[in-house]
Amino acid sequence: MEINDLYRLPERSLSYLMQQADGIRAEKFGPKIDLCTITNAKSGACSEDCKFCAQSSHYSVDIASYPLKSMETMIEEAKTAKGYGSDRFCIVTSGNSLTAQELSLIAGTITKITRDIGMVMDASLGALSYDDLKTLKQAGLARYHHNIETSRDFYPKIVSTHSFDERVNTIKAAKKAGLEVCSGGIIGLGESWKDRVDMAVLLRDLDVDSVPINILNPIKGTPLGGSDNISIEDAMKTIAIFRIILPGKVIKVAAGRETKLKDHQKDIFHAGANGMLIGGYLTTKGRPVDEDRRLVEEIERVWGKGMKDEE
Repeated sequence: MEINDLYRLPERSLSYLMQQADGIRAEKFGPKIDLCTITNAKSGACSEDCKFCAQSSHYSVDIASYPLKSMETMIEEAKTAKGYGSDRFCIVTSGNSLTAQELSLIAGTITKITRDIGMVMDASLGALSYDDLKTLKQAGLARYHHNIETSRDFYPKIVSTHSFDERVNTIKAAKKAGLEVCSGGIIGLGESWKDRVDMAVLLRDLDVDSVPINILNPIKGTPLGGSDNISIEDAMKTIAIFRIILPGKVIKVAAGRETKLKDHQKDIFHAGANGMLIGGYLTTKGRPVDEDRRLVEEIERVWGKGMKDEE
């Protein structure tokens, strides 16, 4: 089947796509869900105009705005994340760049968390240079996160203050610096099925390691605050298509799963996902950690039983 035929399948074929995707997930990853916790380490006052984002200074949204957190605060948050059962801890900052002082503090924090807590460290810090990324790599950073958000063709309808190529070049710089890369995007922005497939194909061609799929959570005050552009069925179909196109990559469902999927959250793992964020997002809360832990344990138990039954 050609890639562009995937999204042309009729709705009754959703179960077929999910079965194919789940089979690929089982073969490549087995019964283990990859868990990551993020900290909104620097919030708000962002100069960029991403139409979905509450942290943009272009829009009037009532969120907490603050400078970079202290090293001590981030270390304590990493300890809490480890208690959740998270495999990775990601430092996220608003804005498209860092000052030299901020970079130094984050590098020192990465070293301490890696050494003293044993968490695998990720970071999402904007369009950093190769030299800055190399500095973070030397500090102990394992993976750099930089979403492409959507397809190249649809991107100008979502962001105008920086280019799609800048995002791609940052991903390439991170890989050149020896870092793994986490890159995905948001569905439900108003993009077409072709845009979703094009995004998945580009991520495959960039050979990223982890692909977060966010489902738009419309935030009042942003240009997309009144949007509701994707159904539960289309979200599942998208996850399955991403797994089929990106068979050996971590597919991680992140923001929007609680608000959009509600009682269908376990279905993301039957659609090919093998990871999720736990413990909240940037400006919105996630589900209680205990609920997510029970979900993870249930899915891993079912997957593990399935593997034993096949032996």
